[in-house]
Amino acid sequence: MEFVPATAGLALIVIAIAARQSWLDRHFLPSFFIPRQWYVWIETAVRLAIGLVGALLVLGRSRVSRLVTSSPAMTGCVVVAAALALGAGEVTLRSIRLRPTGWLVPEEEPKRQPDPQLGWVLAPSRTGTSVVGGRSIDYAIDAAGYRVRLVDEPVDPGRPAIVFVGESVMFGEGITWEESIPARTGAILGVPGANLAVHGYSTDQILLRLRNELPHFRRPLAVVSIFMTELFGRNLDDDRPHLAAGLAWQPAVSAPRLVSLAALLVPYRRDRTVDEGVRMTRDVLRATAELARARGATPLIVVPQFGVEDESQRVLRERVLESDLPVLVVRLDPDWRLPWGVHPNARGADVIAQAIAARLSHQ
Repeated sequence: MEFVPATAGLALIVIAIAARQSWLDRHFLPSFFIPRQWYVWIETAVRLAIGLVGALLVLGRSRVSRLVTSSPAMTGCVVVAAALALGAGEVTLRSIRLRPTGWLVPEEEPKRQPDPQLGWVLAPSRTGTSVVGGRSIDYAIDAAGYRVRLVDEPVDPGRPAIVFVGESVMFGEGITWEESIPARTGAILGVPGANLAVHGYSTDQILLRLRNELPHFRRPLAVVSIFMTELFGRNLDDDRPHLAAGLAWQPAVSAPRLVSLAALLVPYRRDRTVDEGVRMTRDVLRATAELARARGATPLIVVPQFGVEDESQRVLRERVLESDLPVLVVRLDPDWRLPWGVHPNARGADVIAQAIAARLSHQ
């Protein structure tokens, strides 16, 4: 009977040794909310814990074996209790509405509302306020769901404009409308910037929104999108409406609640899942550029990069961003971020806007 705990312990030790950083980087993608160094520390601590548990099982195999064999009834009760606990947990979680990974906090500003095709959009015709870094930031959203300076100053789609699509970075999380990338770019070029970005969006949601909204603009001069390796993991989520192979629209997939919770806590990705996500993301970015060109607009994919790019991020970026895509990499000082945040501050947004304006002015 000692064979069982010894084998389990050896298996855990092998797993701890085999899970090298290169393997972890392939299966645990860059995080938008956790710095790379923290991510590595967490992974190292988990590996050490797994190895330690394995060593304890090997060294204490006799005691574990006696504990299991001396009280088979108790062992059976423990197994049954664990199974019942998992079943009860699943039932309990089913009574709770789980939100998509990109929209976990329903009351967060700017507020969002459900949308059957996109998953969610910004709640229109309202102004929300959030305190960020000691500043009170207003998020004014017009009737079309675009961020504007004031609700009663909506975007005029009849005027020539630069159309910006993206997520919270492009939206201007934690900074004023005047400081946001679309507003600053528009001010530099003297052309209105229409901010269509929505918090929590993945690359395919960005394309879906652009398909819906771009036809409303009579004369789009450029379409500026965004890609960051830290946001690539969102493209692999299927708990929201999403695009599959061939850019075919798919509804949200409903998974068992415990599986969804485990995936949120331990975001392991299979090689096949990552490969399919890379292909889909490339296709989406290419389709975004083609959609812009079809309307006579200049396409541009801005790629903000804070600090030095590590090897795992470089490999992922090069896999996604092929040479035929209109890419603009903007390198930023790591300090150009909001306090205790991951979004660019006013300085970072201004540097991005200046780079966009310089590229567009030479087109």
